[in-house]
Amino acid sequence: MFEVFDSLIDQEQVVALLKEAIVASRDSKDESQSMTHAWLFTGPPGSGRSNAALAFGAALICPEAGCGTCVNCRTAIAGTHADIELLRTEGLSIKIDEIRELIIRASWSPSVATYRVVIIEDADRLTESAANALLKGIEEPGMRTVWLLCAPTLTDVLPTIRSRTRNLVLRTPSVSAVAQLLEMEGVLPKPALFAARVSQGHVGRARQLANNSQTRELRLAILRFPLAISDIASAFRAAQLLVEAAKKEAEGESERRDAIETGQLKEAWGQQGSKLTQGGSKAVKELEKEQKSRATRMVRDYLDRALLDLATLYRDVLLAQTEGISLEEMAINLDLLEEIKQLALRTTAESTLRRIDAIMQARMNLSKNSNSLLTIEALMVALK
Repeated sequence: MFEVFDSLIDQEQVVALLKEAIVASRDSKDESQSMTHAWLFTGPPGSGRSNAALAFGAALICPEAGCGTCVNCRTAIAGTHADIELLRTEGLSIKIDEIRELIIRASWSPSVATYRVVIIEDADRLTESAANALLKGIEEPGMRTVWLLCAPTLTDVLPTIRSRTRNLVLRTPSVSAVAQLLEMEGVLPKPALFAARVSQGHVGRARQLANNSQTRELRLAILRFPLAISDIASAFRAAQLLVEAAKKEAEGESERRDAIETGQLKEAWGQQGSKLTQGGSKAVKELEKEQKSRATRMVRDYLDRALLDLATLYRDVLLAQTEGISLEEMAINLDLLEEIKQLALRTTAESTLRRIDAIMQARMNLSKNSNSLLTIEALMVALK
């Protein structure tokens, strides 16, 4: 029992609550509040919100309460189980039409399991109209329907939705826990510890850093951008390089995926030469719109990761400017230790704090759909 929860790293308290809910869901005499029809998983990026929701959904539909090996568990984790509705978005928002269709499917009776589970990743990306539509679905759930929503914080969803859900807060996994996971996956101890430390507990990011040399090189290049800024012109150049790097990475991934998706869609619509059957052209245009939205989000996600890396750099600078702290023991970016010490000598703790504030403000501006290049240019000037 409960083996599906083994994938959740350093989340013992959350796992214990989910196990209680599974036990309560199978005991008709249990009148406790352990099990409810709507849950909200919150936590910082990389904490495993989606993994927790998937594991919980698998345990709910598994005859053995989440054995991890049966067909139900394997298809649930893969997101292909007949009784699990999984809504993921790679675009900028989740529209009302998607939620209306989801509510209809959520009302169906379970086909093979005892529950019908609906998982919405990135519930913070619901448009206002979509969130209001979802509220009606949560207020009037099916007899055997369980809603599992995922968002970074409680404030990222409507108050009316969070008041009708049970909130579980996941924490950022510790560096040691992430390093241990990477070692179990075959990464050597030293690279595993490096990746866990610089990713700050983000499991997915840690995997990329541990297994992809290009990701490590890009991180290092980004951290050196502000170190090379000496005047306004160099600040603009650094901003241009960062934005171009983000677009290049997004375009490379998008082109590969777009070609595959477009080819599969045209084949499904019975393409003959350059012609599609009736309705095919409209479907292709809708797909292209979604792909454009996904590419925009990929650029912003890349820039957000880059800004988080820059924040860790100035965090280390601030440590170097603080008396009584061993930088070698507490710094995140140990591979840039000498550069950090030099920068700490040239600036003050107050100016370092202002730079960290500027980075956080740039992240907030990007999340509100500000122009990427102008936002990064303003940031680089502030970091000068």
